[in-house]
Amino acid sequence: MTQALQQLDLESLNKHVERMDPEQIVAWAAGQFGRDLVMSSSFGADSAVLLHMANSAMPGIRIIFVDTGYHFPETHKFREELTRRLKLNVLTYRTRNDPAEYLRRAGEDDPTWRKDIDACCAVNKNEPFDRAIAELKPQAIMQGIRRDQNASRARRRFIEWSDRYGGYSISPLLNWRGKSIYDYLKRYDLPFHPLREKGYFSIGCNPLSCTRPANSDDPRSGRWAGQGKLECGINLINSLDSAEL
Repeated sequence: MTQALQQLDLESLNKHVERMDPEQIVAWAAGQFGRDLVMSSSFGADSAVLLHMANSAMPGIRIIFVDTGYHFPETHKFREELTRRLKLNVLTYRTRNDPAEYLRRAGEDDPTWRKDIDACCAVNKNEPFDRAIAELKPQAIMQGIRRDQNASRARRRFIEWSDRYGGYSISPLLNWRGKSIYDYLKRYDLPFHPLREKGYFSIGCNPLSCTRPANSDDPRSGRWAGQGKLECGINLINSLDSAEL
């Protein structure tokens, strides 16, 4: 990936796409980047929306899924179900660590909790994703983040340049809220993640320090609750500074 890719007029382009529907943004991205466009998905609570949208616009789009070794069994089942139903092209990148051995080596004596969450994210989630990007060399990465999810995402733009990944970062769902997500799922008869029925509205890895049922109207209140952490790091485009995580 070269800096020559930085040729889009992002200021003008973002002003234009602010008025577009997510489906239109996805269609634009598919037309602009073709097979050099990839998508990332955690197969979390509302993931079926962008997976369906992207795969409809570009059947066979490469979808990066990072298997950290600590996902809920329900997440794996959900991924398998959606992959079969939507005929998704999912590329799974796994942590280089044996899950049990990592906990022993890192001094994590309680598998239901992480004393050092950032360290676990760094080696079990961010390293596999960085490896995926280095191997696939996409010109653009599409993800399902939304502005209503946390303070750091509220500042994001639909199309951004990522120094970290050497390509464009595209977030078609930025302006959508819960009702739009729900309406889309119903319109296309798509499933929610099975853990939503148990109060999980944002779903990552299974230690209680990382994912638990939401305790307020904030759908991400169950992620790293009380830890002061907002991101695992995958969706950060320029830095893995722990202050942003």
